[in-house]
Amino acid sequence: MLGHIELAVSTAMYGMGIVAQSVAARRADRPGTGLGLLARLATDRLYQLGFAGQVGGFALAFLARAELPLYLVQAGTSCAVGIATAFGVLALGWRVRPVEVAMLGVLAAGLVLLATASVPSVAHDIPAGLGWVLLGSPLLVGLAATWACRRDSVLFLALLAGSAFAVVAISGRSLADEPLHQLPLNPLTWLMLLAALLGQACMSVALARGSATSTVATMDAATMVLTSVVGIAALGDRIAPGREWSVVLGLAFVVLGVLVLGSAARVAPVVAHRPAREAV
Repeated sequence: MLGHIELAVSTAMYGMGIVAQSVAARRADRPGTGLGLLARLATDRLYQLGFAGQVGGFALAFLARAELPLYLVQAGTSCAVGIATAFGVLALGWRVRPVEVAMLGVLAAGLVLLATASVPSVAHDIPAGLGWVLLGSPLLVGLAATWACRRDSVLFLALLAGSAFAVVAISGRSLADEPLHQLPLNPLTWLMLLAALLGQACMSVALARGSATSTVATMDAATMVLTSVVGIAALGDRIAPGREWSVVLGLAFVVLGVLVLGSAARVAPVVAHRPAREAV
C-alpha cells in the first residue's frame, strides 16, 4: 500500500512540475537555444519550482520501485501528462477538448488494469549484458542530443529524453531496495543521476521548441515501453497468474492515452503564457 501512495503523490508532483517547466522554458526561449537556454532556465524561479516538483516526483517514484513493478510505476508517472492537462485547464486557462476528457478516462482504465495485475516484488540484479548497455547509454544519448539540437528535432529530443529516463527507471528498480547509506558507493547510483540530468536537459530543450504535452507524452511512451519490457524480461517484475492480458491491455491504454492527449493539446502552451490583457 505504501508503494501505491508514493506513486500517486509522485505522479501529482510530476504533473505540476511539467506545467511550471513548460511555461518557464517557453518564455525563456529565444535564438541561441541549447546550453544558453539551460543557463537562463537555471535562474528562473518558475522553472526552479517545476524542477523541484520533478525532483520530488523522482524521489517518490524511486521509493515506489522498491516493491512495485516497472510497468506500473512508469505507467503511473506517465499519467502525469493527464495531471498537467487538468492543472493547466483549472489554473492557467488551457483549452480542453472532448478527446482529452476521453483520454483521461482511458488513462484511468489503463492504470486500474495494471494495478490489479501487478504483484509486489524485489528486483533481480541487473544482468551483465544489460549493465554494459546501460553504462554506454549516457554517451550515446549525449551525442545524439547534440545532433538533434542542431537540427531542431523536437520528436527525437523527446525520444532521447525517454531513453535516458528509462535508464533512470531500470537502475532505480535495482537500487530501490538497497540501504540508503550504501547508495553513494554503488556505480548504478551515479549512472542513474547522470541519465536523469541528460533526460532533463533533452526534455527542457524539447519543451522550449515544441508542445509541452506532446513532448512529455512522446517521452513517457518511450520510457514506459522500454522499462516494461526490460522489467519483465530481465528484472523479475511479476504479473498475477492469468492477468498477462491486463498488463498488455493496460499498457496499450496508457500509451494510447498519453500520445493522443499530447497530440490533442496543441494550444495549451500558447494559452499558458499569454498576457492577461491579450486573452480578454
